Amino acid sequence: MMGKFASVTATASALLVLTILLGAQGFAQTAPAGQTPTAPAPAEQPPSTPSQTAQQPASAQEPSEEGPTTAHRKARPHDYKSWVFNVGAGANVDSGATKTWVRGGGLVGAAGVARNGNKYLGLRADLIFADLPLRDSTVQLAQATGSRNYAYAVTVEPIINVPVSEVWGGYVFLGPAFYHRAGNLSGSTTVPGSGCNAFWNWWGACQDYNFGLAVSGSFVNSSLNEFGFDAGGGVTRKMPSGVEVYLEYRLMHGSHNGITTDFRPITIGLRW
Repeated sequence: MMGKFASVTATASALLVLTILLGAQGFAQTAPAGQTPTAPAPAEQPPSTPSQTAQQPASAQEPSEEGPTTAHRKARPHDYKSWVFNVGAGANVDSGATKTWVRGGGLVGAAGVARNGNKYLGLRADLIFADLPLRDSTVQLAQATGSRNYAYAVTVEPIINVPVSEVWGGYVFLGPAFYHRAGNLSGSTTVPGSGCNAFWNWWGACQDYNFGLAVSGSFVNSSLNEFGFDAGGGVTRKMPSGVEVYLEYRLMHGSHNGITTDFRPITIGLRW
């Protein structure tokens, strides 16, 4: 009886001790009520240095500085001149009905300007003066002792430039033109009111009088305005200074009321 009691007592004591130990361990791991666990303090960041602060505005300005630089790099210089000026002189060769009354070799002067859109295409305008001396046979037909005859032309035409090398080049053009031809006869003994012939028709003396010359005697003076075209081309040779020497040929034609003016200037000059 006593042995059994002692065995039960020992077992109970062991269970009690085990219960106490487990309870103490659980109590130690459980936080007290009303308290929250403390969050870990954030890591401190080192203060920004003045050099870093100064670098931030500079980096913000970098895109604006690169923009103009990039645009400047894209702009390329033209491989052609935007504006080209020319002056030249030479002589003309007559053609058409003009050749019948005018001898060749009259002096020619020209000046012009061209605006180039690119290396090959441009628009050119010229002012041309041409001396158109009457033949001796024409002066005799007009019963005159002397004469003066000339023409002005204003031309506007597209021009096509053809660069062959760094030194040699060429060009062609075609466009409308306005002509003013004028002249006078001196010492003419032609009787006013006389009948018209081929020369007086070309001279313009019979425009207002279909059957004869003006009784007033104004037929000795000629003044005609005509519209037409001009076409031609030239060859250029660049000098070391950059100025070009050119040789040019033109075919010029104007007409009004069946009266025509035709001449072919050959000029040599300078372009820059």
